[in-house]
Amino acid sequence: MQTSPDRHEYPAHWEADVVLRDGGTARIRPITVDDADRLVSFYEQVSDESKYYRFFAPYPRLSAKDVHRFTHHDFVDRVGLAATVGGEFIATVRYDRIGADGTPASAPADEAEVAFLVQDAHQGRGVASALLEHIAAVARERGIRRFAAEVLPANTKMIKVFTDAGYTQKRSFEDGVVRLEFDLEPTDRSLAVQYAREHRAEARSVQRLLAPGSVAVIGAGRTPGGVGRSVLGNIRDAGYTGRLYAVNRALPDEQKELDGVPAHRSVRDIDGPVDLAVVAVPAEHVPEVVAECGEHGVQGLVVVSAGYAESGLEGRERQRALVRQARTYGMRIIGPNAFGVINTSPRVRLNASLAPEVPRPGRIGMFAQSGAIGVALLSRLHRRGGGVTGVTGVSTFVSSGNRADVSGNDVLQYWYEDPDTDVVLMYLESIGNPRKFTRLARRTAAAKPLVVVQGARHGAAPQGHAVRATRLPHATVSALLRQAGVIRVDTITDLVDAGLLLARQPLPAGPRVAILGNSESLGLLTYDACLAEGLRPHPPQDLTTAASAADFHAALSRALADDRCDAVVVTAIPAVGEGSVADAALAQALRSATAAAPSKPVLVVHVELGGLAAALSAAASTAPQARTDDAPQAAPHRTAPDPRPAPTEEPRTTGAQSRTPGYEPPAAPEAAPEAAPEAADGAHLIPAYPAAERAVRALAQAVAYAQWRRDAADPGRVPEYDDIDVKGAAALIDGLLTRGQSPALGPDEACDLLGHYGIEVHRSLPAPTPDAAAEAARRLGYPVALKATAPHLRHRADLGGVRLDLTDEEQLRRSYAELTEMFGAAEELRPVVQSMAPRGVDVVVRAVIDPAAGAVLSFGLAGAASQLLGDTAHRLIPVTDREAHSLVRSIRTAPLLFGWRGSAPADTRALEELLLRVSRLVDDHPEVVAVTLEPVVVASHGLSVLGASVRLAPPPARDDLGPRTLPAY
Repeated sequence: MQTSPDRHEYPAHWEADVVLRDGGTARIRPITVDDADRLVSFYEQVSDESKYYRFFAPYPRLSAKDVHRFTHHDFVDRVGLAATVGGEFIATVRYDRIGADGTPASAPADEAEVAFLVQDAHQGRGVASALLEHIAAVARERGIRRFAAEVLPANTKMIKVFTDAGYTQKRSFEDGVVRLEFDLEPTDRSLAVQYAREHRAEARSVQRLLAPGSVAVIGAGRTPGGVGRSVLGNIRDAGYTGRLYAVNRALPDEQKELDGVPAHRSVRDIDGPVDLAVVAVPAEHVPEVVAECGEHGVQGLVVVSAGYAESGLEGRERQRALVRQARTYGMRIIGPNAFGVINTSPRVRLNASLAPEVPRPGRIGMFAQSGAIGVALLSRLHRRGGGVTGVTGVSTFVSSGNRADVSGNDVLQYWYEDPDTDVVLMYLESIGNPRKFTRLARRTAAAKPLVVVQGARHGAAPQGHAVRATRLPHATVSALLRQAGVIRVDTITDLVDAGLLLARQPLPAGPRVAILGNSESLGLLTYDACLAEGLRPHPPQDLTTAASAADFHAALSRALADDRCDAVVVTAIPAVGEGSVADAALAQALRSATAAAPSKPVLVVHVELGGLAAALSAAASTAPQARTDDAPQAAPHRTAPDPRPAPTEEPRTTGAQSRTPGYEPPAAPEAAPEAAPEAADGAHLIPAYPAAERAVRALAQAVAYAQWRRDAADPGRVPEYDDIDVKGAAALIDGLLTRGQSPALGPDEACDLLGHYGIEVHRSLPAPTPDAAAEAARRLGYPVALKATAPHLRHRADLGGVRLDLTDEEQLRRSYAELTEMFGAAEELRPVVQSMAPRGVDVVVRAVIDPAAGAVLSFGLAGAASQLLGDTAHRLIPVTDREAHSLVRSIRTAPLLFGWRGSAPADTRALEELLLRVSRLVDDHPEVVAVTLEPVVVASHGLSVLGASVRLAPPPARDDLGPRTLPAY
């Protein structure tokens, strides 16, 4: 890299990997003097037309002077960036700072001319758009605020790059040239454009991995067994619709097939494109394989090989090198140490994983960072026993292993618009970019349910995962995810429970639950579980153990028709004797009633009714027929419960059965494959649960999610306040930082800054002596409070370091003497005098900027409630008026603010306004990295802020505002 003394140091932080519009990747980096040959080679591959558009005249080749000018930059006034693939240039962009007269200039001139050149073979991939984002970020860093570009009118592609970027711009036409000028400050529109491009690119990159037209398994062993041979067999046995190849360098020259699959010694020998390579060779041989894949044009890799970051420091460096090498060739990676990927679409039928069986096609997208947990999830959904019963299926499955490249964020981008996925289940052991994950989760949850369970909640992330540090506790991160619409669950069992309900049933309109069944005790357990989960259950309806299928059908029909009911839980236990309900008949009765009122969710709690669970999820061919009459009249004879899964074919009827109008009760199946597919006609399948608390917990999650969806449709607004002085606060902050102010502001500076946002703090006066205390009280006016502010006594009224309602000097001096006698000299106590505030409820308000999650506003009651019990609620900043309203009401001790046990209700409207003002302060000024207001006394009318602390620091980097980039390696 260039190091001559007249140039600035090479800006390595400008290097970045980006995902392009077609899903491939490119590397963006500064151009240096070492790139002369690359630049000449690049220019030779550009068409004459593109050269003409760039230079406004025929320009067949670059002169030596041109090469020197385009490769020598000072990285301040003259900057050039290149997009590279395979180490070679595919596009370039440069800016030159200019003055008001359009001639070369230096700072403080804040305008620059910008120009692009993209190889014709790579036009249409979004390369220029990505380069514009990065060169704009570089320019802003160097004090340039505006770009100017001159473009020929016929160069419509480049004009579109500028006009579609979303920046504020103006256009003029003179001397046959279009001149565009635009400000570089990000706008809401430019950020929206950037996020939309990021979404399309990352979704496309995952789609190329999950729906490849051809797959090569590299490392397929010559003998049965082994990882590579197993993956090859799984792909073949799943009926993969594309072209499949086996690759093993140890194959004899004469061997052309392996397990009936075309075999080659190298991916280079394959005649035709390879979209996806599954790499299953020892880690030390992977670099050679990656190079061969890159040279052959492979689009993506699934690396199942182990021996990377999960194995220690040496493996971590090996993993970094793997990602760097793959990105050099524009390839994305799932893994390493991955379990694999699955796509059940009939158009693909890909099982490029270690799972020996393909899950049934369905509507659930599944992501797991752990292969073992992925196996468990697939098994739970595949089988009928041992947990949640009933059949559902998977659309796509990704096990990312060490997620060195493709992460949950990328897969969320894909699932958001995937028409084959209705519900997303994710097992996460780490969140590499919480800010981005929260943004994507909020968008996804507005369209389809997103259920997440987090592993490693109370310890460090797995060794293989590179994650940025966060100071936020797990409970806070979970609260922020719930705010984004994520359905947070604690166990894999809960993950599947919630997923099955959401995949099969409509969302409930509210928390009112009807309970009916043939067991009074099971109904009462369900009732108690509903109360414990915050639902509003109706008294259980006991149908008695003699209930027939007709009785269940009639009761469920009445419950579903009741406008006071939002969901129904049906409880069922096996009965003994004549007239007891056959499992299949009961299932058909329930499905028939549900089909007549499909807008409300129905769940079944069953006890040892394996046949019922199977029948409830029977295929569409066994779905109830259209009703022709009123409710059923007769009960069929009972058949023994069949523990096997339901059949995929129409079952035969055995034994005498009475025909009931409205449905056709089948007998136990004669023969049963492992499970039946989901109803092909879109009918809702009824999920069945072996325990009341599991069913109710899943229902409660669905109720909360449905409410979030309704609230998200009207998220509220960030209010404006006339008394907020944004410019005054900014000037104060700039002055404090310029003077080298310590991060923690003093009491006076903190009060001044908060005052610019309409937050008045009750000032306290130092009292180093009894006389000083008396003088402070005279200035403030009685009654006053005397407080010790030493760190070990601050906010600890229980220790006796506070004296309240001191009405005269005598009481003040006596209290002063008591404090110094109890706790030591005044120098240790740091006593202050403060005017008394009206009585009320003490709360604490905090805001902090976390480097990973962003700005977070927290609220709770002061003292033991928040410190000991952790009863604190959180919201991402900026907070809307509706979010402030819900924040106040979301803590468990909120009743204390609303007149609990006859106490006077607190002024929650004033409290919400305070929360909104703190949110505005931190959102408007990223230099404010922490604010604490404690205590805040919320009275019946108004509130009093008695203590405040503020910390300032240079604003942390906001990667969500910068150009698109993949995580650095």
